[in-house]
Amino acid sequence: MSKLLIVEDDRSLAANVKEWLEFEHHLVEHVETGTSGLELMQAYSYDLIILDMNLPKMDGVNVCREYRSKGGQSPILMLTGRDGISDKEAGFMAGVDDYLTKPFHMKELSMRIRAILKRPKSVAGDVLKVGDLVLDLVAHEVSRSGDKIHLPRMEFLLLEFLMRHPDQVFSPENLLDSVWKAESERTADSIRTSIKKIRQQIDREGKDSIIKNVHGVGYKLEAQ
Repeated sequence: MSKLLIVEDDRSLAANVKEWLEFEHHLVEHVETGTSGLELMQAYSYDLIILDMNLPKMDGVNVCREYRSKGGQSPILMLTGRDGISDKEAGFMAGVDDYLTKPFHMKELSMRIRAILKRPKSVAGDVLKVGDLVLDLVAHEVSRSGDKIHLPRMEFLLLEFLMRHPDQVFSPENLLDSVWKAESERTADSIRTSIKKIRQQIDREGKDSIIKNVHGVGYKLEAQ
């Protein structure tokens, strides 16, 4: 499961893409203009951005160029109805990671996304392991020492994020920006409640929790 942003002014296409990707267990947000897309890209963390080339207010190439110039690192898959090499060259020069030409099959979109996310900087694979804790992204399952664990969607996504970054400390604000949707009701209490739910499921009686509170800073998942 990954956190994705769609910046696309074709509402019908965006709705179909969003539905498809949510079916594949991704957390998906959608905006329709280049300026609103850039605002979210600069304010929040996304695992991947699906960016249309032709957008109102600010086109996709300029959105990408501005985002990269400010240090934005999230991979960008650009959608375009143009197949000219000069258009694609402009996008790659601006920092686009890959292109997908319209019209496209949803399965091809999924393949492109998986290929980008599996690049070393983003994703370690379909199965994450930290000690005896295992999270399967394809089966959408969690287990510890072979015992299966059920986690609601947001707790699954939060645990996935922590397992991707073992031994790294994240403030509640970092976790909110990385895991929760921008328009959702997000508070530090949301993090505390979700961490508590995860601990209730993955911790073992008589042993310290592998999710540590770092006083005054935040939380980390300790690799043992």
